[in-house]
Amino acid sequence: MSPLHQSPSDKPGERPLAVNPFYGEANPTAGMADAPPKHRLPDRPLAPMTAYQLVHDELMLDGNSRLNLATFVTTWMEPQAGVLMGECRDKNMIDKDEYPRTAELERRCVAMLADLWNAPDPTSAVGCSTTGSSEACMLAGMALKRRWMRRSADRYPSREARPNLVMGVNVQVCWEKFCTFWEVEARQVPMEGDRFHLDPAAAAELCDENTIGVVGILGSTFDGSYEPIAELCAALDALQERTGLDIPVHVDGASGAMVAPFLDPDLAWDFRLPRVASINTSGHKYGLVYPGVGWALWRNADALPEELVFRVNYLGGDMPTFALNFSRPGAQVVAQYYSFLRLGREGYRAVQQATRDVARGLAERIEALGDFQLITRGDELPVFAFTTADDVKAFDVFDVSRRLRERGWLVPAYTFPAHREDLAVLRVVCRNGFSSDLAELLIEDLGRLLPELRRQPHPFTHDREAATGFHH
Repeated sequence: MSPLHQSPSDKPGERPLAVNPFYGEANPTAGMADAPPKHRLPDRPLAPMTAYQLVHDELMLDGNSRLNLATFVTTWMEPQAGVLMGECRDKNMIDKDEYPRTAELERRCVAMLADLWNAPDPTSAVGCSTTGSSEACMLAGMALKRRWMRRSADRYPSREARPNLVMGVNVQVCWEKFCTFWEVEARQVPMEGDRFHLDPAAAAELCDENTIGVVGILGSTFDGSYEPIAELCAALDALQERTGLDIPVHVDGASGAMVAPFLDPDLAWDFRLPRVASINTSGHKYGLVYPGVGWALWRNADALPEELVFRVNYLGGDMPTFALNFSRPGAQVVAQYYSFLRLGREGYRAVQQATRDVARGLAERIEALGDFQLITRGDELPVFAFTTADDVKAFDVFDVSRRLRERGWLVPAYTFPAHREDLAVLRVVCRNGFSSDLAELLIEDLGRLLPELRRQPHPFTHDREAATGFHH
């Protein structure tokens, strides 16, 4: 098996890194004859400014993160947040004994989220920070599996008792990873027609005595729509009445769990639904924090098996920990607390409402061009997907994505999964920092490109899979 990242060696004749002679602090001619290698450690140190400039110049070729409409990840924070993160980047989050105030801020964030997500008793809800939603999903899945193992102790392990997890085919890839890594069968509800996410009745039909849980997505990455969590819980309630099967629900609220509480307060999706056992979110998405921080919360201590919590005597103190990672920086947790403190409920509501307004307004402007058909309108997550209109034959969504990239915009184009592979879309993720002014510039650039696209003899995409990336 090949490694994920191969390490090429410096070959004779390969162009070395170029060093401008003026970067040298003491000897302006040193860089002309002594360039560092690319794929092995240099023999000697470089001056700090020289090393900085080499890295800085190479990174100039990265895309502009503010124009990246593919990513859900926060690309702008206030300068004060950056200062706080800089002050905490050397603090190891795991070392709660040495950094008790950082640990206290993590505890407060968990309590705030438990209250925000309507836990029956926020003081009894349990949770932790993670490096992102992927780790949080892994932890939630582990808890679901362990609870099922307890219930199935008389049958597991055996050939007849293979755990399974039910989800829509639109889940983020981390759930497929969880099922692979933890040996759980993934049972996926396919898309059908104009339904682009999980169907509650179809999900309930896939459940049996080996089902560890059902995952509901509050904000599909494919089109930004909320899955019907309340209807899913109702279908599982009916299943329990018929069969006695008591199947818990985990809500993957990577994005929507930090949008719905502020913009859709009457929507029942959280701990108000008794069947919801756990929820995760990405602090570094609509939690408005730079990457990477996520959060995993359980309704109460019963939902998180105690044997999964490790107590470590490390660096002078006894610490409970539930995480896949051990050492990680405390800066992002501090930044999350700063954002909670800085904005409060009204501030978050204002920020998310402004973002949704930009998404809805931009979707309407794109629809008005006449060349495109909206799949979603940005009225749930501030995210919308659109495809070319039925009568457009000269170009496809991959052509549009490629041409927009020429102007600096990163707008992903991709096909939908099983049963709707025929549908190819563009998706726009509107985040805080993507203002109405930037949206106006995007519309202007798209308008300039359309006459050229309309004159094409046919779409120029040869390999739809390689045409552009699909970024969660």
